[in-house]
This record gives sequence, C-alpha cells and structure tokens, in this order.
Amino acid sequence: MFPIDDDNPTIITPFITYGLIALNVLIFLYELTFSEQSLTQFFYQWAVVPIQLTGEFTGNAYPALRGGEPPEVLTLITSQFLHGGFLHVAGNMLFLWIFGNNVEDQLGHLKFLFFYLACGVLASLAQWFFSQGSQLPSLGASGAIAGVMGAYIIRFPNVSVRTVIPIGIFPFFTRIPAYFYLGIWFLQQALYSFATLAPRMNVGMESGGVAYWAHAGGFVFGAILGPILGLFSQRSEA
Repeated sequence: MFPIDDDNPTIITPFITYGLIALNVLIFLYELTFSEQSLTQFFYQWAVVPIQLTGEFTGNAYPALRGGEPPEVLTLITSQFLHGGFLHVAGNMLFLWIFGNNVEDQLGHLKFLFFYLACGVLASLAQWFFSQGSQLPSLGASGAIAGVMGAYIIRFPNVSVRTVIPIGIFPFFTRIPAYFYLGIWFLQQALYSFATLAPRMNVGMESGGVAYWAHAGGFVFGAILGPILGLFSQRSEA
C-alpha cells in the first residue's frame, strides 16, 4: 500500500515540513556528485556508525571508520538528512509530505522542528541499543518520520488516507483510516524489529540494511512526545 494524500487540511502553511523536504532533496542531489568510494566515506563520516557511537559513549574508541572529523554523537542529527538511493529519499519525503504538515499544524513551526529532530535522535538511539557492535552506517529520515506518523495516528486516527494498492499491473485506489494504515505499518516494523533479535533470522541492518528498531522506536517516541509538546492543544478534534 502506498499513501497518496490524506483528507486533512491545515490552517497554517507548514514551512518546516517544506523546508525539511527541500533540505533532504538538496543533500541527496549533493550525494549524487560523489563517486561510489567517496560516497561510502561520506556516509561513514556523517551517518551513525553504531560501534563508533558505542566507543564514544564508553570511552573505548573504536578504530576510525570515517576519518573522525565530527564527534560521532553529532551524526544522530546529520544522519537524518542522508539517503541511500532514489526510492529511499522518495519514500521518506512522500510520508513526510502527507503526514508532517498536519503535525506541524498542531504543534507550530518551532516545536515541530524540535519534535522532528528529537524523534530522529531517539529513533537512532533505539537502533543503536540493539546493534551496538554494528559497523554499518545507519542513515535516513525514517526514524524522524516514523515519529511524525506516531503522533499522527493518535491525533488523527479516523482521517482517511488515500492509498493505491497495486494488484498485478493495475493500481487500485481506495481510502483507508489512518489508524489502520499506520497501525499496519507499525506492526510490520515491530515484528521485523523483534525478528532481528533471533540470530537465525536474516533481517536487520547486518543483512538487509533496514533499521527496523529506528522505525518502531521513532513511532513510539512520536506518540509519546507529541502530546507532551501540545499535539492536542491547538484546534478542535478532526
């Protein structure tokens, strides 16, 4: 299922959502100027490398994989603006476009920016907790956007999400309540997250490169942090 839009108009112009989308796209276009080897080095420098974050937290420095210019903890922010391919950035920006504007509408511009970055940091820490020895860089806005989705599902559970479902080569268009669409998405991420704990399961960062714990964790943190920041305080229930 792929979301297209939602039936949920906003009152304000979501400048932060638009700005985040533009910044992510611009940085991705910048990534395209690198050679494959240079891009790998760039990712190791600015994405979260769990084993190096572990070393920074414990004081036991791991041999540098990225040149060591910025502190590894800074990558909890910078990694949120890096993407590994067209589908990666396009999927993330589509979800941010559909769900981010309404959460920004509820929180206001500055609180939404704080909320977004905080969810991204917490999501990365959730992934790090379960993969502290991984040498693979973790990157992308997925954790932050999962936080947006977590806030959206508790604030607008009954809003219709216009969705396309491919049936063979034919697209089927329908409307699905947000609680169902986002709930299914979260359950999928949670199941894959727990599957990574089983040593024989071939899922997770070390095999497929997908940070499922960041997705599931970001969703939960967004559902918690949103109300704390005033998710229900600005306008009447939709």
